[in-house]
Amino acid sequence: MPDERNDQLFRYASLSNYPLKERILIRLGGMLFYVLIRAFGVTSRFDVRGLEHLAAIEQAGRLAIYTSWHDRIFLSTYAWRDRGIAVMTSQSFDGEYIARFIQRFGYGAVRGSSSRGGARALVEMIKAMRDGHPMGFTVDGPRGPRYEAKPGPVMLAKKTGNAILPFLVETRRYLTVNSWDKMQIPVPFSRSRLLIAKPIYVDADADAAEVESKQRELQKALDEMVEQGRQWSGR
Repeated sequence: MPDERNDQLFRYASLSNYPLKERILIRLGGMLFYVLIRAFGVTSRFDVRGLEHLAAIEQAGRLAIYTSWHDRIFLSTYAWRDRGIAVMTSQSFDGEYIARFIQRFGYGAVRGSSSRGGARALVEMIKAMRDGHPMGFTVDGPRGPRYEAKPGPVMLAKKTGNAILPFLVETRRYLTVNSWDKMQIPVPFSRSRLLIAKPIYVDADADAAEVESKQRELQKALDEMVEQGRQWSGR
């Protein structure tokens, strides 16, 4: 069963339920975003801070639950490529082309979202972690509010015993997309800094108050990295 689940995570889903036009657009969209992210990513110059926090998780025999803000997803996808990280994608037209371009970067796709199929997605993420896959969250996605942490990573950490790893990619020069999250697209050859915070563990028997406290801790870690990034970039 684990091998079958792994195949589903890293294999393109069937598009048989979509009309021909949407099947073509999904394939084209998946390829286009892959090419764009790779082209911008390969020209970025990364400076990494806090890699010892990821090493501490691995030395403890745990898996990381990579967690960041939605507006940093473009360059984050490139920064953490080919690590077998699984991420949640929505059960929709948009979710299909997103799944395809992230799978090209070596990610797995878990079906569901915080608005549709969320409970099922959490169960599938728990299963995938038990099969040995780290997870990834854009914690204020898919629709915001922007920079407001949701409880998904905390609940996953509680259920699996693995560690939340907050991180942030800050880029010195970027363009902003006119979307709810104001997604950042790096200018080619810009300097970028990958900030990694201390891991956050959640006890299996944590009550509602403790879960809320850990969610606030995650919020604080991400907020502090945003400020650190602004200071480094001079904004």
